[in-house]
Amino acid sequence: MFRSLAATGLALALFTVTFAVNLQAPLYSAYAAESGMGAAAVTIAFSAYVAGLMPTLLLLGGLSDRIGRRTPIAISLMLGALATGLLVVSPSWMSLIIARLLLGVGTGLATTAGTAYMAELMGTDHTRRAALVVTSATSLGFGGGALATGISLSLHGESFFPASYWALFLVTPLLALAIMLFPPVDNTKQVSLFRWPVFPENTAAFGMAMALAWSTTGMTIAIIPLQLSAHGYGNWTGLVIFLAIFAGFLCQPAARRLSNSRALATGLLLTPLGFLFLLSGAWLNSIGLVLLGTALSSASSYGFTYLSALSEFSTRAPENRARATAGMFVYAYVGFSIPVIGSGVLADMFGLLTAMSAFGLLLVAASIAVAAYLFHTPSAQHETRVQN
Repeated sequence: MFRSLAATGLALALFTVTFAVNLQAPLYSAYAAESGMGAAAVTIAFSAYVAGLMPTLLLLGGLSDRIGRRTPIAISLMLGALATGLLVVSPSWMSLIIARLLLGVGTGLATTAGTAYMAELMGTDHTRRAALVVTSATSLGFGGGALATGISLSLHGESFFPASYWALFLVTPLLALAIMLFPPVDNTKQVSLFRWPVFPENTAAFGMAMALAWSTTGMTIAIIPLQLSAHGYGNWTGLVIFLAIFAGFLCQPAARRLSNSRALATGLLLTPLGFLFLLSGAWLNSIGLVLLGTALSSASSYGFTYLSALSEFSTRAPENRARATAGMFVYAYVGFSIPVIGSGVLADMFGLLTAMSAFGLLLVAASIAVAAYLFHTPSAQHETRVQN
């Protein structure tokens, strides 16, 4: 009974941490306009999130092994509230950069500690089910924040203090307190405070596929809103970002029925296919194609690829689950950030559509290369089930 209650509370905490991450996404262009910045500035601010997250993953991915799982999760909740509060007090491009840095640190702490904590709460025999709970909670959170702000802005008009921000401020301290009240189920280790991520054997294909899948999500969150605003579809931003993640959540039960390698192969097909539909929608000014492409790429990013990769990394390193999770997210966030920054620079030089087209060509080529690599590795021949 206790473990079920604790797992539910942990899932809510992980949802809230990731809810804060994209909460401000529909206001990116407004923050940039407030400071007189262009497309490249928006993508730099967006990617500041990774500048906070990557050092956390690289150096503190195993922090919870030393101090316990609960404290990093509680800290990450409060960092989300602090970052959002900064944007309320000083809505500007520079505040957005600082806020995104704080959100990156919080996400790095929560996802590594939370994945290990969930597995411990649910038991080692249910590692893959624990991975499903984590991916479901974080997927809903990443998409829900943007949607909540989008709805708030549609109902109440443009504001730098939408109702979605209020909701975060009310819930965060309660969840942080609840997490700290849960008795620990982990055994802390006398290990170094700073520890590198773990990259388990035969997981490279899963990591590279995560990088490609999340690169499409980064483009959808950072670049597509600029294109939508340019054509009068700015009010669709929250829905597009939500769909970019929620569609993947809906696909997770289907992914769970496949082996990890087959789920990953499905993701490798959906990643470029979805972005090509999205790109077609941008060229033809068709919101329908944009939504379809967003849903297809999401099915990979937060469905087939996300679940299979998290399960594979976690299963192959049972003694270093937090650090292995950090290793997976290193792959993911390299893909999430670098293409976005490059596309932002290209967009300022040659236009948004040219930048998106260049990214699309590289994505197709890289997806084919990773698929070929996947089926020449032992993990493709010795498949592990995504479900128990």
